[in-house]
Amino acid sequence: MSNLERDPVELLCAPEAPAGPVVQVLDWREVPLGGPRAMPVRRTLPQRGRTTIGAWCFADHYGPDDVAVTGGMVVPPHPHTGLQTVSWLFEGEIEHRDSAGSHELVRPGGVNLMTAGRGISHSEVSTPGTTRVHGVQLWVALPDASRHVAPFFEHADTSPFALGDATVRVFVGELAGDTADAASAPVTVFSPLLGAQVDLPAGGAVEIPLDRDFEHGVLVDAGPVHLEVDGADSSTRVGWSELAYVEPGRDRLRLMAGDDPVRVVLLGGVPFGEEIVMWWNFIGRSHDEVVEFRRLWQSDVIDRNDPDGPFGTVEGYDGRPLPAPELPTVRLKPRR
Repeated sequence: MSNLERDPVELLCAPEAPAGPVVQVLDWREVPLGGPRAMPVRRTLPQRGRTTIGAWCFADHYGPDDVAVTGGMVVPPHPHTGLQTVSWLFEGEIEHRDSAGSHELVRPGGVNLMTAGRGISHSEVSTPGTTRVHGVQLWVALPDASRHVAPFFEHADTSPFALGDATVRVFVGELAGDTADAASAPVTVFSPLLGAQVDLPAGGAVEIPLDRDFEHGVLVDAGPVHLEVDGADSSTRVGWSELAYVEPGRDRLRLMAGDDPVRVVLLGGVPFGEEIVMWWNFIGRSHDEVVEFRRLWQSDVIDRNDPDGPFGTVEGYDGRPLPAPELPTVRLKPRR
């Protein structure tokens, strides 16, 4: 998925100090995705004060979206560098095409993971038979040692398993404390990560073992959910589309549903110890590097000077690629 903001904010993402409270609840902001009938998405990462959770650096939560009203997801070919995109659906079906030659559908229970590396372009469009689109789009920052890898794409189907009252699907990395095959996902990561969907029935509860080296995030798709960390005397309420941040050094996370069923996306990873620059769909290490990424996209793809350049061509998409927004007139300033 592309960041389709007209004026995307440049972010200098540096290693962050501990959040303060054991659990920090982060609110979301609405961003339109697409054209005149824009599909709204709710963005919780990045934001001021919390730009990453592990290497997870971008989280958009969308739907349930009525395709008849908004036109669904129509994201033209656009570029990425220095990151991985992770597409995970609760409802609907999305067609992925990219300049590495990949063509794949993603449906609930399956994960699409695209490694941009040194540069790739891709499109995402909800299929004609889809009536509702509902899911999350996530980005992972690649560490410096891996960010220039050749781009590639992976698709994997996941298997649900029971944990307490919950049904869990792991779509990236592995769940701490469980060696079952279902508790890990066969997709490539370049830093220790966890991505999982956790479903609870009304009145249900689950205790999830945590990797003490990880920081974690709990993004609520259906709820609210109440969570406790390490058997705390009190719980934290996390509402719809909010993201709860849990600091490293914790052993157990207990999720509890009230009168309504709960569905959350659990994210985790070792704190990302590198400074990165994010702007539009690019991740680099300096302002000048991001400027060069934009120049290449505009020259090679939008102006059609070099269709065989680093971003390549998305075959099979019926339409023009997405031009990059204008760069800000000032150099990057840190945002925390």
